[in-house]
Amino acid sequence: MAIKPTIYKFHISLSDLNRDYYDSLNLTIALHPSETLERMMARVMAYCIEAQEGLAFTKGLSEVEEPDIWVHTLDNQIALWIDAGEPSLERIKKATRLAQTVKVFSFNSKSDVWWEQSKNKVKQLSVSVLQLDWESIQSLVKHVQRTMNFSVTITGESAFIASETGECEVNWVTLQ
Repeated sequence: MAIKPTIYKFHISLSDLNRDYYDSLNLTIALHPSETLERMMARVMAYCIEAQEGLAFTKGLSEVEEPDIWVHTLDNQIALWIDAGEPSLERIKKATRLAQTVKVFSFNSKSDVWWEQSKNKVKQLSVSVLQLDWESIQSLVKHVQRTMNFSVTITGESAFIASETGECEVNWVTLQ
C-alpha cells in the first residue's frame, strides 16, 4: 500500500509591496511522502512571490511532467511554469518550450553548487532563477503546523512572515 501525502492548510494574508498586490490566500497543499517540509515551504514562498489570478499548485512530485506551480491561459496554454529546487538543464529547456514564462526557485544547501555548474547553459535560456536563502527556509519550517494562519509581507527581495508560533524573514537573490 502506498504512503499517502500529508495535507497542510494555509490561510495567508499577503501584502506584496513591490507589486502593490494584496490578497487573502487559502492554500491546501499535499506534502508528498518523499518531499521535505523545506521543499514544501519553498513552494509556498514561490506561490506568494508570484501570486496572481489563476496561479495553481500541480500534483508536484506525483507528476514529473508538470511544474510545481503554474498558470494557464484561457486557451489552456501554460503562461507561467514554476519549479522549486534545482532542475536539470533538460527540464528547464522543456519548460521554456512549453511555457511563455519560466521561473526556478532554488532553495537548498546545494543551490550554490547547482548554480555554478549550470549558470553558463541556463543563461542561454529565457528563464528567471531566484535563490531562496536556505537558512531562511529552515527558519520558516520551524513554524509550520498542519493548519496555520500567517501573514506574508514582501518588499525588495525579502518576505516577512508572522504566524501564531513566531516570526521569521525569508530572503532571496535573483540569479538571472
